[in-house]
Amino acid sequence: MKRDHAELAEAFNANEPRVNWHDETLWWVRQKRDKMAWSIPEWETLRETASLIKHNVLGNLHAYLEEFERNAQQNGAIVHWAADAEEHNRIVLELLQQQGVKRMVKSKSMLTEECHLNHYLADHGIEVIDTDLGERIVQLAKEPPSHIVLPCIHKKKEEIGDLFHIHLGTPAGNADPQFLTAAARLHLRSEFIQSRVAITGVNFAVAETGEMVVCTNEGNADMGAHLADVHIACMGIEKLVPQRKHLGVFLRLLARSATGQPITTYSSHFRTPKPGQQLHIVLVDNGRSRQLGREDFRNSLKCIRCGACMNTCPVYRRSGGHSYHNAIAGPIGAILAPNLDMKQYADLPFASTLCGSCSNVCPVKIDIHQQLYKWRQVLVQDGQTKAAKTAGMKVMTTVLSRPGLYKFAGKMARWVMRVAPGVVNNRFNPWYKQRELPPPPAESFETWYKKNR
Repeated sequence: MKRDHAELAEAFNANEPRVNWHDETLWWVRQKRDKMAWSIPEWETLRETASLIKHNVLGNLHAYLEEFERNAQQNGAIVHWAADAEEHNRIVLELLQQQGVKRMVKSKSMLTEECHLNHYLADHGIEVIDTDLGERIVQLAKEPPSHIVLPCIHKKKEEIGDLFHIHLGTPAGNADPQFLTAAARLHLRSEFIQSRVAITGVNFAVAETGEMVVCTNEGNADMGAHLADVHIACMGIEKLVPQRKHLGVFLRLLARSATGQPITTYSSHFRTPKPGQQLHIVLVDNGRSRQLGREDFRNSLKCIRCGACMNTCPVYRRSGGHSYHNAIAGPIGAILAPNLDMKQYADLPFASTLCGSCSNVCPVKIDIHQQLYKWRQVLVQDGQTKAAKTAGMKVMTTVLSRPGLYKFAGKMARWVMRVAPGVVNNRFNPWYKQRELPPPPAESFETWYKKNR
């Protein structure tokens, strides 16, 4: 039986020290972002420019995709088109089978997580080695990433030490981050040298030149792509920018928003395959065209996967990434997921306070909290919410649209809270699980306002 966000968050909250640590760590990253953002006077101009560039891309996506394909092919790349996750996985599998490989390396790619590529290839006898350190840690733990930039942010160094002891043979009890990183480097170096095929994600693709840019802090994408005979780059169709000169805007925004750095350690351009190497680019739709056609939700395709909305979100910080039961967690994931499957992800747009902090930090100015609010309306109207919630919404609609009924209901609620608080403060009301019932007000706000205006 599928567990929804509330149930999964409750499981995460059972370990209070972990919740507090998770919350504080992500808020620290958010504060780093703030310091770095406001260190440059043109920050808001950069955000507005990036948003407008992406607006232009989404309005002319068909033309930019054709331009990118044409230029990529002229560069010597082979371009594949995938309508959905299944077709993407099938294309990658066929390319691997052509090379006769049973083991290969992959750098961080949220698209392949979205398509569940690792599981698909494992079912067909091919082992994928994730080479991003955080991704490798969660892979060894047999878990999905909990954050799009910090995949193992939910794990403590002692747990990572135990994992490395089991899988990499490090000494038991050694949780020194520098030692563990060195052990991972040795382990992954041999994988890079042996692998004939490497998969990377794509952060940005340039229509004008047919090139791709991959941003990492570890250089693992470069190691994989340069040492392999075949480089497979998997990208969502929304990753385009029109011209190379536009990259400067996004590269200045991306790392500052994600980790509070001025720029990623490596911003690697892949354009022409080296002699004897094959470069394959898989362009994936997987619901993006549908989202493009939804006017209220189109702007979500501007996302550059920086994770800033997760680092600031009070719900994400205290419920953990796995509570979103989707490849992309947090506020942006709660917008993107219902587009893929409205029924399966109907709970996610409600996992928000609608405080607007996510929209405030978004480097491409996506109206995230507004879209979450709109998704709630769509889901209720489509009958995708639980019966109790739907009934409650209808009752509240009736009460809030009739002033006389609203005043009477308020008077009754104050009386009930005073005389029989157990009617509302009980175990059947999730709101009161972690809260104390406040004392009922002596009068309504309207009455108070008339006296004190």
